[in-house]
Amino acid sequence: MDDGAPVRIAILWNPRASRYTLRLRGSVREPVVTIPQGGTLAEARGFLTRHRGWLKARLDALPSATPIADGAVIPLRGTPVTIRHVGGRGLVRVETDENGSALLVSGSAEHLKRRVTDFLKREARADLEAATLRHAAALGVRVATIRLGDPASRWGSCSSSGTIAYSWRIIMAPPAVLDYLVAHEVAHMREMNHSPRFWRLVRTICPGMESSKAWLARNGASLHAVGAED
Repeated sequence: MDDGAPVRIAILWNPRASRYTLRLRGSVREPVVTIPQGGTLAEARGFLTRHRGWLKARLDALPSATPIADGAVIPLRGTPVTIRHVGGRGLVRVETDENGSALLVSGSAEHLKRRVTDFLKREARADLEAATLRHAAALGVRVATIRLGDPASRWGSCSSSGTIAYSWRIIMAPPAVLDYLVAHEVAHMREMNHSPRFWRLVRTICPGMESSKAWLARNGASLHAVGAED
């Protein structure tokens, strides 16, 4: 970059792509350039050179990475919790006292990050499944499958076959934001677009959607920073 710091850039060859694109994979904070069919590395270098200013600005704007480590503070349902490694045996659990909330993690220290991530995924699945069933019932639609992942560029997706995929990281956001995300994806079961009719549908089942949508746009990068590497 302009300050001389090296930046690792991933190359993605995509024969279905129609043009060169550049994006950031949020969970690993890594730039990815897509090369379309017939593209070359030389052209990709030129594309990156032309967009280096944009890339530097995006990288500089990223929040600092938050480690998943003993003593670190991460959000859970919008509330800060401090990770505490307690060793021994037992389930990962949240305890709250006059000093705030702590996420108590048993087991070996080397497995702490995995155990915390697994806990967050379990909590995310429980909340997302409950909200999906509720909104699907309100709209009279049936969701075939719910999947969890860690996509870089979207919080959820809905297929015409009835499969909805969510980012597990949404469990770190306030409950109202998770509810908005679910309402958004379930509404796609009726409207596979982002037309005014679609947004009216989302607003019907999630009246507070505007504030939650704005929160996710403003704070989504900080959720991707949890467990990322600077």
